[in-house]
Amino acid sequence: MNINSLTDLYRHMEWADATVWKAVLASESGRTDAKLREYFYHLHMVQRAFLRMWRNELSETPYPTFDDAQPLMLWGRSYYSEAFDHLSAFSDEKLSEPMPLPWASMVEKHLGHAPETTTIGETALQVAMHSLYHRGQINARLKNVGGEPPLVDYIAWIWLGRPAADWPAS
Repeated sequence: MNINSLTDLYRHMEWADATVWKAVLASESGRTDAKLREYFYHLHMVQRAFLRMWRNELSETPYPTFDDAQPLMLWGRSYYSEAFDHLSAFSDEKLSEPMPLPWASMVEKHLGHAPETTTIGETALQVAMHSLYHRGQINARLKNVGGEPPLVDYIAWIWLGRPAADWPAS
């Protein structure tokens, strides 16, 4: 993992999040579906949890909650300026530094043993992969409720010329 590849993955991640949000908000059933909001909330909460960890902000401050899709989308969107600001300070060397997880005890209960130490780069890659997984769930759910899931594959983003994120109007 190097900082250039990671930055590219995060540019794709933002574009894909924005594209899926556009499709969800364009669908009447998508805008009001509680399961879609639940998936998006989890996706954006995990993105922010890792950002807090990288910043050493081990706050117990709870994340906001949302009853409507639009404010949730705006919260997700605001993550990216903060994440890119933070990532811009990373170097390839910094990515290889250990990053113990503050929630390791939770993971230990699930695995049955203490987790191996991860690096900053591995945790940053996890955020992109975790987001990809949940966007897949969102697209499947959107199709089930009558919406049109967009193509957001990484290769499609490259074929399109690596466009910037085009977030829905707020």
